[in-house]
Amino acid sequence: MPQQPHRFGRELRLRRLAAGVTLTGLAAAVHYSKGQLSKVERGIRAPSPELARLCDAELGAEGGLTALVPARSGQEEAPETGGTDEEVWLMQLSPDGQSSFQSVGRRQVLAAGAASVVGLGLNGAGASSGAAEATAQLEASRVLFDQYRLLGQTDGPEFLLPALIAQTNTLRALSTSGDCGTRQKMLRLGSRYAEYVGWLVQETGNDRSALWWTQRAVDLAAAGGDHDLAAYALVRRALVTFYRGDAAQTVGLAQQAQGGGLPPRIRGLAAQREAQGHAIAGDYDACMRSLDRARVLLAGHVPDSDAPVIGTTNLSDPVAIITGWCLHDLGRPKQAAELMDAQLARVSPHATRTQLRYGVRSALAYAVSGEIDHACELTRRLLGSVGTVSSATVAADLRQLVRTLGRHPRNASVRALAPQLQTLHLIVP
Repeated sequence: MPQQPHRFGRELRLRRLAAGVTLTGLAAAVHYSKGQLSKVERGIRAPSPELARLCDAELGAEGGLTALVPARSGQEEAPETGGTDEEVWLMQLSPDGQSSFQSVGRRQVLAAGAASVVGLGLNGAGASSGAAEATAQLEASRVLFDQYRLLGQTDGPEFLLPALIAQTNTLRALSTSGDCGTRQKMLRLGSRYAEYVGWLVQETGNDRSALWWTQRAVDLAAAGGDHDLAAYALVRRALVTFYRGDAAQTVGLAQQAQGGGLPPRIRGLAAQREAQGHAIAGDYDACMRSLDRARVLLAGHVPDSDAPVIGTTNLSDPVAIITGWCLHDLGRPKQAAELMDAQLARVSPHATRTQLRYGVRSALAYAVSGEIDHACELTRRLLGSVGTVSSATVAADLRQLVRTLGRHPRNASVRALAPQLQTLHLIVP
């Protein structure tokens, strides 16, 4: 690892000279100072993944420079699977509104003398609701799910998770009542609740728990006769590895979720994730091919009114905005910003989380492309939502945005925004 900056620096210098580009010219093109690039070329300073991708694109290295910057260490932790001991969920609510969750075995609970637990046996006895009540609960829960997703756009995960976990348990417990068809619908809807819980948990920054919930969603779906959600779980796991900067695992997991017998929407979402993996690897052509495949597959999706849509429902053209995301990772920030801006204009103003997620990414792209004033203006508009809609994934881009703007301390817009940026550490983990 100590040899890495020297190796990258030598390769960067060789490619720059071969392209006939001066150090000053490259610095201007990637919006880094000449002094910073000189230190990178001499191996004094380690390159960031962002700098590697920008130089890759500018010098036509086709991922050769990106490949020299190692991904962050740490392997994906596989979700734990249940054993023969029946699973129990424990929740605690404190007076300040904070909640905590833990999964334990029933024997553990009995040994500890816990008096209040939520048991989740699939074939447990004692469900008192009849078939009519189960059907009514199913219909109400389906309507509630859409409402919870709307609330998830404006509220933080900590406010939604207790209710969502309780609702997931209710559906699983009620699945013991009613006929076989109602039972399967209960379990399938419960699986969507569990999958949404997993996504919100990831928004809190807890990848391990997010994977645990995703696996529970797969288990519930399989019990309800839906085995396709297991493929979407691979897409969710690929999102974890993507944010860890592991291109190979992201691509590999996403490719596993594109089997021919799977629904077009799951395959399309998997193709999008594969494109993101190729992008952080610097492979432009493979990225664009995956995006083309995603566009065709998602266009072939036929909505099912009885089941919630898997994935986002707030983007009219998800492939277009993911293309912008990928272009940024491919070192083409100006193209990325313009494309994401055009798509964000079509997102409902009430979809605060979506506006924030892609708005921060757009501001980052403008900052990286050297349009500092516009990046600061976009950032100023978005900062009010950061504390309301807490998101670990947005926080990662915000930290990078602050670092990028910090390279321009003399810019008037950066100086004006500085007091607000300095307070971000209070709300961005």
